[in-house]
Amino acid sequence: MRTDLAGPTAPAPPSHATIGTVPPPTIPDDEPSVRPGVNERYRKGPVDRFVERFEGPNREVAVHRDEIVAALAIDPGAVVADVGAGTGLFTFDLAEAVGPSGHVYAVDITPSFLDLLRRRASERGASNVTVVQADPKNAHLEPNTIDLAFLCEVYHHLEYPRTYLGSIYEALRPGGRLVVVDFRRDPNTSPAWVLSHVRAGEATVIEEITSVGFRFEGRTPGLSQNYVLRFRKPSEQPL
Repeated sequence: MRTDLAGPTAPAPPSHATIGTVPPPTIPDDEPSVRPGVNERYRKGPVDRFVERFEGPNREVAVHRDEIVAALAIDPGAVVADVGAGTGLFTFDLAEAVGPSGHVYAVDITPSFLDLLRRRASERGASNVTVVQADPKNAHLEPNTIDLAFLCEVYHHLEYPRTYLGSIYEALRPGGRLVVVDFRRDPNTSPAWVLSHVRAGEATVIEEITSVGFRFEGRTPGLSQNYVLRFRKPSEQPL
């Protein structure tokens, strides 16, 4: 897998440009649910069965976890949100990447996952991890506090995608990054379970994310079942 997830450094504005403030996110009023009840099943049954499913060898992103984290090119001291952290597949690798001077917010909406994340953080002595309870419309992160938001096989679980993305946009610092990893959905090639489980294809995901205000920076190849998309919150708005 290629390791250029971070993408090129954003170019500096021309010296003659007049610079204003960062534009606010474009969030629709009363966005309807695109998948009512999509996350209810995760509230049922023992959490151990989800650990096996999310972290087992049949999940492509679990197999390539080390490469994915390395490709994020996270600087020590960075603040990262693992959005939809689940059972913590990436959380503690991200915590190691940011180091003791950085911080990771492990964000989820499922109570059993949140309890597991807290227990794992305590067992590992991961003092640079904070578990955050979100809701379907809001990641509940403070504005302008994070450098990177990472969503891995989470986007298709967003019930109110534009509204939720707006909360992530606000949480990112100007120039902050959003990286989305999700299943490829192609009616001609995807397996039936993907077609029934995953709401939108790559083009729709890009359209939804950029409609909120993010800038699309490109795709990173290397995975077969998933695509990797890179976005950035604008750092400034020309006047």
